[in-house]
Amino acid sequence: MAAELNKDAVEKAYARWAPIYDLVFGPVFERGRKASIAAAERVGGRILEVGVGTGLSLPDYGWINRIIGIDLSVPMLRKAKARVKEHRLTNVDGLAVMDAEHLGFQDAVFDVVVAQYVITAVPNPEATLDEFARVLKPGGEIILVNYLGAESGLRSAFERWFAPLARRLGWRPEFRWERLMSWVVRHGGVRVVERRTMPPLGQFSLIRFARLGRPASDDFAAASLAP
Repeated sequence: MAAELNKDAVEKAYARWAPIYDLVFGPVFERGRKASIAAAERVGGRILEVGVGTGLSLPDYGWINRIIGIDLSVPMLRKAKARVKEHRLTNVDGLAVMDAEHLGFQDAVFDVVVAQYVITAVPNPEATLDEFARVLKPGGEIILVNYLGAESGLRSAFERWFAPLARRLGWRPEFRWERLMSWVVRHGGVRVVERRTMPPLGQFSLIRFARLGRPASDDFAAASLAP
């Protein structure tokens, strides 16, 4: 197995990507980005976007929802804050530098956690998913859009070969569906709602998990950023 990602390496990689991220990845990831937002808005309410990056998705959320975005990369967040100001996104309650594996929020304060192209770019995906589930209200959803590695064949062999270089670019290409399913079984408090292939080339998937338990009342708990 290839070495796991290092948080400092990921942070440096995305600092390098920040100036050109929108140009390089904006069009490529647009369909997945819009699909995840549409899925989040079917639930609605208080939404946490993890790995908000340059804030490409923020203008597409409906004004009725309340959004908090976090990211590990200061240069990426700087661009996100400029986008919020430019578009006057008053439904964005905050943007903060934060490690996805150690979220600075209380338990059960969000209706939706959205993570677009994030799970393959964190050092410990299972611990990160645990945090997503922790801050989610019962009945809420985790919505991922991500590249999923092939189970076998030439693409699987290529992904293993490419993995060392991919880690220097800030992600792991050989992350497979079975790893997510193993997390679901181990966690025990979530269930898979949907898995849908997404462009480009059907190698990406939109995945929805629901937090088990009876939904809380309509009163939203305050989702305050840790000091």
